[in-house]
Amino acid sequence: MDFTLSPRGEDYRSRIKAFVERELLPLEDHADSYDEHENIDASLLERMRDKARKQGLWCLQMPVERGGQGLGMAEMAACYEEMNRSIFGPVVFNSAAPDDGNMMVLNKVATEAQKKRWLQPIVDGRVQSSFVMTEPAPGSGSDPAMMQTTAERKGDRWVVNGVKHFITGAAAATHFILIARTSDDARKGLSAFLFHKDDPGWEIVRRIPIMGPEEHGGHCELRFDGLAIPDENRLMEVGDGLKLTQIRLGPARLTHCMRWLGLSKRSLEIAAEYVGHREAFGSRLADREGVQWMLGEAAMAIQTGRLLTMHAAWKLDQGDFARKEVSMAKVAVANVLQQSVDTAIQLCGARGYSKDTRLEWIYRYARQARLVDGASEVHKMVLSRQMMNEGDSFWKWG
Repeated sequence: MDFTLSPRGEDYRSRIKAFVERELLPLEDHADSYDEHENIDASLLERMRDKARKQGLWCLQMPVERGGQGLGMAEMAACYEEMNRSIFGPVVFNSAAPDDGNMMVLNKVATEAQKKRWLQPIVDGRVQSSFVMTEPAPGSGSDPAMMQTTAERKGDRWVVNGVKHFITGAAAATHFILIARTSDDARKGLSAFLFHKDDPGWEIVRRIPIMGPEEHGGHCELRFDGLAIPDENRLMEVGDGLKLTQIRLGPARLTHCMRWLGLSKRSLEIAAEYVGHREAFGSRLADREGVQWMLGEAAMAIQTGRLLTMHAAWKLDQGDFARKEVSMAKVAVANVLQQSVDTAIQLCGARGYSKDTRLEWIYRYARQARLVDGASEVHKMVLSRQMMNEGDSFWKWG
């Protein structure tokens, strides 16, 4: 594969880079730029989003006819990396989780009527969305087959009962994609539905406190007690819930990697600037061999993650599901993010541990990377199974 970006991809990448440098990075140094959950303040977000729209940088992942930019996955990889050099970046360009993955899956599988009602308002930035799947034990986590939340058909409606938790963005979402059990079939027992925040029969029990800074809407526990969903708001066919989840999570895992690489690079940029001028015992830190080893190792790891991510993006652009390529990138880049920010904090010393840089923010955020969208151990288990089944063809070219 050719790693040279298309002229269109390079144009978007360079314009996003300039926007981040000019508009977003300066905002991070001001306390009033943040909301109470350490994300960008809502009023400031709307002003920045308006600027992104006017500069043609809005919704890179959506088709032009829907108001997006129509970029492919490989082009997105370079652009998402640039936008998440700022901790505020992805949400400004309407490319943050969970809206990013929700928009992509709805664009692929929803009917035209469903797209008009449920997708377009997310694309336009008028509403936020949430993907409702994970449950507390003994329900589904990494294993969807353990799902306890049920949707029972009664006439032309599906009545939902159960509990979900760690639902990203739920407190700020208006549109929800719900996965629930509709039968005991091992492969076709789950189905997908759409519901609105104002529909009766469900509630947010609590916003679960977490270690790191939060996406808008936090991570919530939800309870369903007779939520009635019209059959017209079912996504795909009855029993296609697991299929929809697989369609959504592959690209969504990879866009996580794209964004995490931006945070990884930003971490090393902060460290490189510091060691480049900080002196101790008669020389700059950057001139010391031990410091050079640390920076070089982290830089090499970032480039490895970029290559894995771009390869998976390229395969997705070719129409391949790229399951093992996405899993490899997901595991590797989650580790790269943690390594990069940990290295940067070590090199910056007490300053890195303080809130005088963004490193402590990134460090707390980074720990979730090895858990979200499938724990690293689950992806390794899947890769092992594929290797055992495929033998030498596991490493085939093309």
